[in-house]
Amino acid sequence: MSSKKRRRHTPDQIIRKIVEGHKLMGEGIPLDEVCRRFVIAESTWYRWVSQYGGMKADDVKRLKELEVENGRLKKLLAEAELDKAMLKEIASDAPIDQIGVWRAA
Repeated sequence: MSSKKRRRHTPDQIIRKIVEGHKLMGEGIPLDEVCRRFVIAESTWYRWVSQYGGMKADDVKRLKELEVENGRLKKLLAEAELDKAMLKEIASDAPIDQIGVWRAA
């Protein structure tokens, strides 16, 4: 039983390997040999090319920044929706007399 440790590649490393792999294939080296040199599966190569193909390192950095910002904004929206739902529930449970008093205050 082999104990290969799974290795994560950074986006910069992936882009460099894609560029280098395309150069090697341009020289006539088959894809399976390129993948063997990079110690990756062919499925990984195709996934990388579909995900990062045509990008430059700066593009990937900007993409990651946008993904982080998008996640932060989604969290803020979820919190705002939760606050809105709680306020609606509080308002529906309050007696009508108190709602008028709250508005007047």
